[in-house]
Amino acid sequence: MHTKIVATLGPASSNYETMRAMVEYGVRIFRLNFSHANAAAFDPIVKDIRRLESHLGLPLTVMGDLCGPKVRIGEVAGSPLSVRKDQRLALGLPDERDEAGDLPFVNLDMPELLQGLSVGMPVSLSDGMLQFDVVEVREANKLFVIQSRNSGVLTSKKGIAFPGKFHPLPALTAKDRRDLHEGMDIGLDAVAMSFVQTIADIRDIRQEMAAHGRSIPVVAKIERQNAVDNLESILSLTDAVMVARGDLGLECPLSAVPVIQKRIIRACRHAQKAVIVATQMLLSMVNNPLPTRAEAADVANAMLDGADCVMLSEETAMGSYPVESVKFMSEIAKNAEPYYIERMKGPFAPKLEKNPAKYLAYAACLLAQNAESEGLVVHTESGTTARFLSSRRPEQIIHALTPDPQVVRHLNFFWGVEPRQVGTTLESHVQRAEKYIHDSPQFTPGKSAIILAGQLTPGQVEPHTTNELKVYYK
Repeated sequence: MHTKIVATLGPASSNYETMRAMVEYGVRIFRLNFSHANAAAFDPIVKDIRRLESHLGLPLTVMGDLCGPKVRIGEVAGSPLSVRKDQRLALGLPDERDEAGDLPFVNLDMPELLQGLSVGMPVSLSDGMLQFDVVEVREANKLFVIQSRNSGVLTSKKGIAFPGKFHPLPALTAKDRRDLHEGMDIGLDAVAMSFVQTIADIRDIRQEMAAHGRSIPVVAKIERQNAVDNLESILSLTDAVMVARGDLGLECPLSAVPVIQKRIIRACRHAQKAVIVATQMLLSMVNNPLPTRAEAADVANAMLDGADCVMLSEETAMGSYPVESVKFMSEIAKNAEPYYIERMKGPFAPKLEKNPAKYLAYAACLLAQNAESEGLVVHTESGTTARFLSSRRPEQIIHALTPDPQVVRHLNFFWGVEPRQVGTTLESHVQRAEKYIHDSPQFTPGKSAIILAGQLTPGQVEPHTTNELKVYYK
């Protein structure tokens, strides 16, 4: 399977046997949601994943998902409050309650979020189920009148969003900083950062890691319009991206999210950064053994768009059918991926640019196609050449060999890459690749494999630069 499956762990799936069954059906990345627990609670789960990794002989990646600045309103008088279409409510700081008069009052104890709110701006309440517009500014930056576009029910402590408005809140909260440090201590392999808006957020978390003395891959969750607008700069510093369609669908018009998803996937492939598509992929399988037709099509379309990973959330964390959800997702891949490869009619050509490493990867993919090779084998120190190969989307599996266990677990995010840790007994990278092919049952005697590796040559400045392309017959 080329597409990777990310499974969120929770009460329904945190036991060893369930995790093992999910891995056997294709899960390579486990997500730990720090919105619901802390590192101490996750520590035994990480240990079980490492034990599972050892037993199955497969590298598994543990990704911690930080909570971020989830914005919620305070107590609503008369909650649950029925709201009619065109009804007006007051929105403001808690001290402004008396100034709201007879209007139902919605308090938000975050002054920075009300800064610059003006007439005509949209406001979303009840996690997007109620849509409002600002129709009056009673006191700048403190008290506003909002009018409902639809009917619904408003309850206390629900999420609030201001679609398209810049939020001055940093993406990394005090809780996130604590969870990051403690998470790295228990062995997280990657971290997902919620509510990213600009490249400054990625710099912030990297500085926090530097203070800890360790660095792990960062997954920037794209769930705000500002992140969509700043995607190119974010991609220059992040290691991967998650299309977090839940909050993204509150920040952007819901009807635009499918196209935004496609644009993000394409941009990530061009930047050689992994992309995860998440939220409500097989949501009905929380309670049912089979998904809806629309859900099956949604997962297939994410794969046909070229997503590196697809993610299960409630389905595996708290659903009644966690293993069945993973199995069904892998079955969708078995049907979608051959069509995706057929439709491409060969690996993607890179843009015209001075980038020998990218063109060498493209040449390797073309050669593998022409020679009908059984796989591409790349020896990589940093993972860069494996990422270049993955971005071309070859039909063959990419066997990425590296002596670095952290690089192995990072490469689990990338389409078509099967990472493996190799020893350093053999000095030659090409010889390590040849030995892997010789020992692996995935390669048939007499059939070819394409090897990409880096070997030091006279006058070469960077000894680990990929510079050798070889057709090898087992």
